[in-house]
Amino acid sequence: MQATAPLYDTDFYAWTKTQTAALQQKAFEQLDIANLIEEIEDMGKSQHRQLESRFAILIAHLLKWQFQPDKRSRSWQATIRTQRRHIHKLLAQNPSLRPTVPEAINDAYADALDIAWAETGLDESLFPAEVPYTPGQILDESFFVTQWLKS
Repeated sequence: MQATAPLYDTDFYAWTKTQTAALQQKAFEQLDIANLIEEIEDMGKSQHRQLESRFAILIAHLLKWQFQPDKRSRSWQATIRTQRRHIHKLLAQNPSLRPTVPEAINDAYADALDIAWAETGLDESLFPAEVPYTPGQILDESFFVTQWLKS
């Protein structure tokens, strides 16, 4: 464990290779347990950050869709559809993230507001202070976009 810790700090790629080899050979005494624990925790956090990031982009586009109906475009529609598809895929691959969806949405909302504000040029006070959509609406493929296509 001690011998691989400096490698972790100086050449992460080489560290991953030595840890993989040690695991494959069941040479558990050669594992850098402390850093392995940290990396595994970070992998889980990364999935949650990805969920938040996708929600931020999706909600920003829903806000743009709602507050600038005269500027709706296929590009916005594609972004909304793509983000929803990626979120559904992420949740299917990581079902234990599903209970964190409301929290991820709330955490993503400040970023969504910043994106919508920057991309629309609208006064930020026009946007709701809290998330105006339910998780079900945010994830529903027909919410907003399908209604627009029918009109």
